Formats: sequence, structure tokens, C-alpha cells
Amino acid sequence: MANKNGVEWSIKLDDGSSKVLEPETKYGVMRLWDCLKGLVVRFAIRVCMFFKKAWDLGVDDPRKFFHCLKVGVALLLVSLFYYFRPLYDGVGGSAIWAVMTVVVVFEYTVGGTLYKCMNRICATFLAGFLALGIHWIASHSGHQFEPYIMGISLFLLASATTFSRFIPVVKARYDYGCTIFILTYSLISISGYRVEHLLHITHERVSTIIIGTCLCIITSMVVFPVWAGLELHLLIPRNMDKIAKSLDCCVADFFGHDDEESKKSLHGYKCLLNSKSSEENMANFARWEPAHGRFNFRHPWKNYLKIGTSSRRIAYCIETLTSCLDSKNQVPESIKKHLESSCINLSTSSSNVVRELATVVSTMTKSRKINMAIDDMKNAVLELQNDLKTLPDLLIQRHDDKEEKQVASSTEVAILMPLIEVMPLVSFASLLIETASRIEEDMVKTVEELAESAKFKQPEDDVKPKRNQTTNKIVSDEETMAVLQRV
Repeated sequence: MANKNGVEWSIKLDDGSSKVLEPETKYGVMRLWDCLKGLVVRFAIRVCMFFKKAWDLGVDDPRKFFHCLKVGVALLLVSLFYYFRPLYDGVGGSAIWAVMTVVVVFEYTVGGTLYKCMNRICATFLAGFLALGIHWIASHSGHQFEPYIMGISLFLLASATTFSRFIPVVKARYDYGCTIFILTYSLISISGYRVEHLLHITHERVSTIIIGTCLCIITSMVVFPVWAGLELHLLIPRNMDKIAKSLDCCVADFFGHDDEESKKSLHGYKCLLNSKSSEENMANFARWEPAHGRFNFRHPWKNYLKIGTSSRRIAYCIETLTSCLDSKNQVPESIKKHLESSCINLSTSSSNVVRELATVVSTMTKSRKINMAIDDMKNAVLELQNDLKTLPDLLIQRHDDKEEKQVASSTEVAILMPLIEVMPLVSFASLLIETASRIEEDMVKTVEELAESAKFKQPEDDVKPKRNQTTNKIVSDEETMAVLQRV
């Protein structure tokens, strides 16, 4: 059927009526429009989700928001060297180096900022002086030998500096400085071959870098400072508390005493398995920080790394313990109840030791309860070992109660089958004893070393001043001894 707009197609239905078919182009346009609307809606939803996550991140840790403001303030201040003519005339076109320095060296923590600033300043000075000295030697050796001297010096210094980055100590503390040294020396030595007044250019670049680094240091230390040492000091006991909670939840889950809250806390130990790099970075940055709070300049940050290492070893033990949870239903309930009390007692005493050690680290105060807690853990280990020794007798008695008339050979075979059934329980108990052993021999030792190196305070009960019963005045131990001597 034809009309003024073109050709229409129609079909006959069963009832004799006809239906006009719509052109395909109309449906294609509608499908395209629906796709566009779907893309716009999905894009809007993703944008909203992104802003929601960003808002939650700022609410959870407002310091990250303040860090962003600090970077903006530092860049605003350093940009004044471009906006104001007197400042621009003082540093010239090299003011862009100050902006680049702020962008590159400003870190989240004070220690990270100081680490990059000091490395950048020292590396820039050293590379600048070497480049000027070698350029002076090369320029006085004649125009024919100058490019060879500059090229050979660049090759040797770049190769030696790059090799030094493989040394562990240099890699940990001066890796960024090595990179800046190669970059600065290359820029000055190469540009010095074609540029006159090299000393003036070097002076401008070094001065602007000093301006940028000083501005970063002041802003990082004055405006809402985030200390890497304090972050490490809070991280270590927090991880220790997670270990203690995971240990209790694992044992409770094995014996069927778990709940929804304990299931959530069961896997808290996993955050320690990959925490080595972050702890080492914090300790490295903390070494560059000045004395702040209760931390002196030479605070023993290495001891925190030792505690972190011992915590990870215990976390690996807990991970092995959790692997036994899959076979907990294979153990007969009567056999499981034989070790239930001693296992729970050992996990409770072990977690108490870990929590007490975490309190020692967080409060920087020695504990009077730690020796008692360790003794309780040792007694719990002995109790569990004794229960394990009586386990074969329990298996024999359990078998005899069922089949009293069987011969000895069949009895041995039957006992072997229950032994296979109780192997998950025995493995779980053995791993629990190993965990307690690592807590006693490893974690306790490292915490004691930290307490001695950092000179932790004595417990309040040990230094609490005494009161005179008659005058109700506080007197010291020295005064008490003097009174006793006079008497």
C-alpha cells in the first residue's frame, strides 16, 4: 500500500483484519534512544557512588582531607613567586622548580616529607657542585676534550649511583636522593655544554628547590601534622589486638561457640600477613622525624619492626588454625569435649598475654601483670598436654564400651580408625600449643627489648608516692629511708 510518505506494509490476521507494520527505522531510533538513556543513567549512578565513597573516606579519616588542603596551601604559596613581580625577579624563570618540588616531595606524613626534602636538597647540592667542578675542569681542558670529559663523568657517576641503589641501606634511606642526584647532574652537565653563565642558572635552580622544600617542611609540621612514628606506634598494638581476637574466635568456632560477631573478627589477622612493607616504610620515615610527643629523636623504631615480624609469625599460625575449621565436624563430640576446656583455657590465656603486651606498647609503660599472664599461659599449655596424653586411654575405653568381646587384633584396628577421626583435633591442639610457644619466646621477648631500649615507664604502683599516716602528706622513698636511719 502506498501513501505520500512512501510505502506501507501490512499483514492479514486470522480474523480477516489487516495490521500495518511500522518501519524498521523507527524501532532502530527508539532502541538507540533507550541505549543512550541507559548509558546516562549508569554514568550518573557511578558518579554518585564515587562521591559517596569519597565522602565516606573523608569521614573515616579527616586527616586525608586536611592533607589535601595542605598540598593546596603549599602550592598556592609557592605560586606567588610567579604572580608577584618582585619575587619573580628574585628567582627568575627557575621558579617553576619550586612548584615542581612541592608537587614531588609533599607526602602524607611528616617523616615522608622530610625524607624526600632532605634527600632532594642534599642530592641537588652534591650534584650541582660536582657538575660545576667537572664543567670547570672540562672547559679548561680545551674544546676538543670537553665533550669526552663530560660524557665519561656522566657515564661513571650515573652508573655508580644506580648500582648503589641495590644496596639495602641505600635503597631504604636514600633511594629518592640517588634518583634526584642522577637527574640534577644530567641536567646541569648536559645543559652546561651549550649554555653560558652556568653558575647563575645552577644558583637559581638550587635556591628555588630550597624554597620549595622548606615550604613543604613548614606546612607539613605546622598544619595538622601526621607523624609516621605515631602511626607506627598505634598500628603495632592495634594489630596485636586483632591477633588476640582472631585467636579467641578461631577456638570458639572450632568448638561451636561462635556467633555472628566472632565470625566477623575471625579473619582480622589477615591484615598482618601483608603489612611488612607498610611497617618498614613507616619506620624509615619515622627515623627522619624530630622529637615529638613521647618519642625522642633516636627512638628505637627497629624494635617495632621486630614486634611486627613476631606478630606476623603468630598470624601465620592462626591461619593454619583456621584451616582446621573445615574438618571440625569430623571429630566425635565426646572426644572434642575432652579437650574443649583446656583448648579454650589456652586460647584465653594466650590472648590475654597478647593484649597485655599490646597495652605495654601503646601506653609505653611496663606491666606488672605480664608475668602472671605468662604463668597462666604456661599452666594452660601443661593442662592441654596432659589431656592429649590421656586421649589414647579415652579412645580405648570408648571402644571397649561399645564392643567388649572383640579380640585384641580387631581392637587395634578399631582404635586406629578413631585415631584417624581425632587427627584434626590433635592437629588443632598442637598448633594451639605452637602459637602459645611463639607468643612466649618471640613476642614477649621483642616487647621487652622495646621496653628497655625506649625506657618505658615503670607501673604506677611501683612509683606511687607514699603517704605519711600521721600528717597525711606524700613522702618519697628517700625520705622514708632517711627517717628509718634516724630511728
